Amino acid sequence: MNSNRREYKIKEVITFAKTQGKFGGLSNMAPSFPLFINEINIQSTEVLYQACRYSLFPQIQEEIIRTQNPMDAKKISRKYIEYTRQDWDFVKFKIMKWCLEVKLIQNFDKFSTVILNTDSKSIVEYSTKDDIWGAKPINADTLQGVNALGRLLMELREKLKSQDITNDSVIYPPDISGFLLFDHAISETHNDQYFIGDIDDIYAY
Repeated sequence: MNSNRREYKIKEVITFAKTQGKFGGLSNMAPSFPLFINEINIQSTEVLYQACRYSLFPQIQEEIIRTQNPMDAKKISRKYIEYTRQDWDFVKFKIMKWCLEVKLIQNFDKFSTVILNTDSKSIVEYSTKDDIWGAKPINADTLQGVNALGRLLMELREKLKSQDITNDSVIYPPDISGFLLFDHAISETHNDQYFIGDIDDIYAY
């Protein structure tokens, strides 16, 4: 991803900072978008993203996932920062893109509605600390930052509009070495109805 910082006029964009409100669902911290990866229930996108940081350390992943709280997951992640994947700075944007696609496909109606309600406006994560994933105020009217999360959400919005991603899409993991969850390669992701159908097939015999 191009890491150039950009400026956004606050009144012309969609901003989100917390999990509440009309666009709170855009936040990785939003609690009502559960995920299911490799038959593991994961509370939110943030928890999944932090777990992916420690692909070769299943014990750390378990501690992060068991929190069921995204803020606690971030705190635990910081505690083990020295064990971060060596290639993290090169792969983290790919991993976040995948996390968002998983969030969409497994919460399709709810998350697609939030995304499409942004119309064609720029989406910006408002932050006072992080101008990489979000953008920070530089004056009363302007935000400045890389806004990586907002830009990935806008990319996802375009895929929705063009139907490159639909409710029936299969989301494949990024082509990254050692992309593991609890020592197992992360497999493709389907919508929640896929698993219900799978169970129906099992009990049909």
